[in-house]
Amino acid sequence: MNMSFSHDMDDEYEKFIRRMNPPRVVIDNESCKNATVIRVDSANRHGILLEVVQILTDINLIITKAYISSDGNWFMDVFNVTDQGGNKILDEGILDYIRKSLGPESCFMPSIRSVGVKQSMDHTAIELTGSDRPGLLSEVSAVLRHLKCNVVNAEVWTHNTRAAAVMQVTDEETETAITDPERLSRIKSLLCNVLKGSNKSSLAKTVVSHSVTHTERRLHQMMFADRDYERTGGDVLDHRQRPNVDVVNWHDKDYSVVTIRCKDRPKLLFDTVCTLTDMDYVVFHANIDTLGPDSYQEYYIRHLDGSPVKSDAERQRVTQCLEAAIERRVSEGLKLELCTTDRVGLLSDVTRIFRENSLTVTRAEVTTKAGKAVNTFYVRDASGYPVDVKTIDSIRQVLGQTILKVKGNPDDSKPVSQESPTRFLFGGLFKSKSFVNFSLVRSYS
Repeated sequence: MNMSFSHDMDDEYEKFIRRMNPPRVVIDNESCKNATVIRVDSANRHGILLEVVQILTDINLIITKAYISSDGNWFMDVFNVTDQGGNKILDEGILDYIRKSLGPESCFMPSIRSVGVKQSMDHTAIELTGSDRPGLLSEVSAVLRHLKCNVVNAEVWTHNTRAAAVMQVTDEETETAITDPERLSRIKSLLCNVLKGSNKSSLAKTVVSHSVTHTERRLHQMMFADRDYERTGGDVLDHRQRPNVDVVNWHDKDYSVVTIRCKDRPKLLFDTVCTLTDMDYVVFHANIDTLGPDSYQEYYIRHLDGSPVKSDAERQRVTQCLEAAIERRVSEGLKLELCTTDRVGLLSDVTRIFRENSLTVTRAEVTTKAGKAVNTFYVRDASGYPVDVKTIDSIRQVLGQTILKVKGNPDDSKPVSQESPTRFLFGGLFKSKSFVNFSLVRSYS
C-alpha cells in the first residue's frame, strides 16, 4: 500500500472521528475557591495532551493541579489554573479564547496547535545548537549584525555545556525575510564557524528556513537531539539539586509509572509532557499536584507500540531526559530586563557590553512588538562567582538606568527533599500493587 495514501486515510478517519465526537470544554469558576477549573473531553489521539497544555501555557496560565485520563478512545482532562498572580481567570476575553481554542470550533486545528511547521515571509528562522561558552550570544549577534540581519525575536537556552537558540531575523533594509540563497548559505556558514569556535571538531548545527514552529517545543527537540541529557564532568548540578525522577513498572496493568518531585515553576507541566511526547510515550493517566513551592507529577505511560519501559537502560534514559527537560528552563543567575525602542544591532550592543564586563548569558528571551524591544537576560559571572553589584551598576550607567532593570536573583536551586518515598498520587485508582522497580539506586557521572 502507498504510504502517503495510508497516511491520508488515517488523517481523514481522524477528522471523521472528531466531527462525530467534537471536543467539549467546561470552564468552572465556582467549585474551587482559589482556581479556575477547566474540563476538556475529546476523542483521543497521540499528542492531544501536549496540545491542550501548550494552549494553556502559551497564554501564561499557571496549572496548579491536573487530572488526566485517556484510556481507550476518549480523552478526559481536568486542569486547575490561575493567572500569574495566583488569581482565578475572570477575563471574558481569555475565557472565550480557551473555549474557542479547545472546543469544537477548533478541533485542535494545526493553526491552533502551533506544533507543526508553517511558512512565513515576515522573517527568516535560524536554529543554532553547539557547545556553550562565555560570550557566545555576543559573537552570534555580532555576526548577524555584520551580515545586516536584524534580530526581531529570539530564545536562547543553555544546559549541561550545550546551547540552543531559535532566532527570527529580517533584512536590515527591507525589514522582511531574507530569501537570497547565496546570502542564506553565507549566514549559515559563518554562524556555524562561530558555534565551533577554536575547536573545529566540536559538534555544531545551523539551520536556516522560512518555517515557523512553536519555539519552546523546538528548543526541547533541538537539545534532546543534541543529547544534552548526557551528564558530563562539567555538570554544575550535583545529584541533590536535580529533580527527583523515578520510573517503575506496574506489570498487572502494563504501565510504567513515572513520578517527578521538584521545585514548582511556570511551564513545568509543558516541559515534561513535551519530552514524553517527543520520546514517543503515551500518557494514559496522570495526576499533577502543587504543594507549596514543590510540584508532584505522576504519569502512567506506555510506548507507542503499547509496551512499558523494557529495560534498565531505557529507564535510565527516560530519567535523564526528564531531568534535562526540567533543568533547561531553570534560569541560573541574575535576571535583567531591558525595555527600549528597537533598533538594528541592539542585541549585539547589549551582549557585547555584558561580555566586556565578564558576564555570560545562561538564558535569553528577545521580543519585538510595535517598535519596542523587550528583552530578558539571565546572566552569571564568567568565572563562576556571584555577579558583582558594581558591575551591574556600571552596565546600567552605559545602557541607561530606566532601560535596564534588575529583577533580582531568580528562584534558588534549593533541592526538594529527597528523603520522602515515592508518592503515587493516584492512590486508589487501581487496586493492584504489583509494582516492579527496575532500580531505585541512581548513578551520576
